Amino acid sequence: MTNNHFSTSYSVRQRSNRLILSLGITLVFVLFELVGGYLANSLALLTDAAHNFTDVLTLGLSWLAVRLALKPATSNHTYGFHRAGILIALVNSVTLIGVSGFVGLEAYQRFQEPQQVHSLLMSVTSGIAFLVNIVTALLIRHGSQTDLNLRSAYLHLMGDVFSTLGAFLAGVLIYFTGYVWLDPLVSLVIVALILWNALKIVAETVQILLEGAPRDINVEQLVEELRRVPGVDDVHDVHVWSITAEVRSLSAHIVTGDISLSEGALIQQRIAQLLRQRYAISHATLQLECKECEPALLYCDLNLSNSR
Repeated sequence: MTNNHFSTSYSVRQRSNRLILSLGITLVFVLFELVGGYLANSLALLTDAAHNFTDVLTLGLSWLAVRLALKPATSNHTYGFHRAGILIALVNSVTLIGVSGFVGLEAYQRFQEPQQVHSLLMSVTSGIAFLVNIVTALLIRHGSQTDLNLRSAYLHLMGDVFSTLGAFLAGVLIYFTGYVWLDPLVSLVIVALILWNALKIVAETVQILLEGAPRDINVEQLVEELRRVPGVDDVHDVHVWSITAEVRSLSAHIVTGDISLSEGALIQQRIAQLLRQRYAISHATLQLECKECEPALLYCDLNLSNSR
């Protein structure tokens, strides 16, 4: 238990340090890109600078969520503060949607009234931005597959990688063709990419906050597997939800015969092992009973409970 706790704390400290380093690099570069975008009169660069500024906020909030996750559970927050990362992921995604709307409007106006762009300065600035964004994205990539908070930050940064690449290519094409409408066009492509990623994160965070079952778990199949565990007669009042994207919980009533306490503990161990190995559910609350309660519903109807 001590080794696991040390390993978890060390992992969290690593995430925290990488987030701080990424934040510092991004903040310095936002200033550089704002100056470059202003001098080049490039909406694509100014768009990316605005996006990078939201990344500064994103990384700062993500760092805060990582630190909060280390706080122990209390009587008021019995699950601890793990959900802070989910709330911050939602805030990050909503800010991205807001920025996208503003940039989309500005791009539309530039299509109506094209403006000259300093294409060479635009290409140089965006090329440097591309390299910086790759470095910062790679710094926090580890752990982003399972941590929704880190994933939202990582998607922010990967959005920057592609947007700065687009701005670089647009600058090169404008330099050789003189087609200044490529600048707002690239901005709209960036906006579409940002919106796509932001909406996916919003959907996932809402699913978690509404206590929905993880999308990769087939609850009906899970119930059938529980019923096949030796000693289990039936299963009902099943709830499966996520605390965070990587912490999953289950509660259920397990109907058994009139057995001893030690036999019941063995059944619980079998179920816990099944849940960990097959469904990555690490926290299970199992109520053993030798007779189904009334009504014996597979999924508990809270309205019935409240009406009693």
